[in-house]
Amino acid sequence: MQSPQSVEPGSKAPDFELPNANVNSGSERMSLSDVMGKNGAVVVFTCNHCPYVVGSEPRIERVSENARRQGIGFAGINSNDPINYESDSWENMVKRADRGMTYPYLHDSSQEVAHSYGAERTPEFYLLDAEGVVVYRGRLDDSPRDPSHAKTSELEDAIAELLSEKPISVPRTESIGCSVKWKV
Repeated sequence: MQSPQSVEPGSKAPDFELPNANVNSGSERMSLSDVMGKNGAVVVFTCNHCPYVVGSEPRIERVSENARRQGIGFAGINSNDPINYESDSWENMVKRADRGMTYPYLHDSSQEVAHSYGAERTPEFYLLDAEGVVVYRGRLDDSPRDPSHAKTSELEDAIAELLSEKPISVPRTESIGCSVKWKV
């Protein structure tokens, strides 16, 4: 199922308010304004079972910690259908968060947020500036399953350019990962 909207670089990021499965980071429910840092935010559509997400977890954690140190908020959103993909249920989100996740892990059970962003894959990253405008959309790097093969670092490059107040040299890449698991 293709998402009806698509948030691209230059678009204002849609707001949301979602329950947070990570009791160690953030509040019980979080909105986009709660996620925003003084210099912007990263919103990543993610899940529990995709091998591309699993292969990227340590790098995602590292990027999230680095972003937060520099005043950029960070949150993961799981929009997958938990009925057909039990590993993406709320209970399994809580378990994943308890394994050391340091950022909010939000549950989009209605899939409205994924639709409003036009999310297509997991993982898929949206970097927002301080005004909530998307300045980068796409992948973390070119090898999400195996960090030893990564030759690029598009998300980290975009974060560095945002913080340096430089134009984002590569504002859009195609995400590499599993498709969002839409409800039927």
